[in-house]
Amino acid sequence: MKEKRNLSGIYFRCKDEDGSWGNRCFEDLPVEDQKKYIKDRPAEWLESMIIGLSNTLNRIGDQLDLYAE
Repeated sequence: MKEKRNLSGIYFRCKDEDGSWGNRCFEDLPVEDQKKYIKDRPAEWLESMIIGLSNTLNRIGDQLDLYAE
């Protein structure tokens, strides 16, 4: 399972490996769960998700002064 980094602040309820329920950021979910949570969502919801994740990428880039080559 991916490491919990909680970078985007876009949380979903999910079952943890030990069977308990908790909150996990979208980017920290396994790909199968990511697909499950975005399936059949309206376009406006998906747009909001994409914008939120892109804001997170920009914030991390600004904080670490990162640029792609």
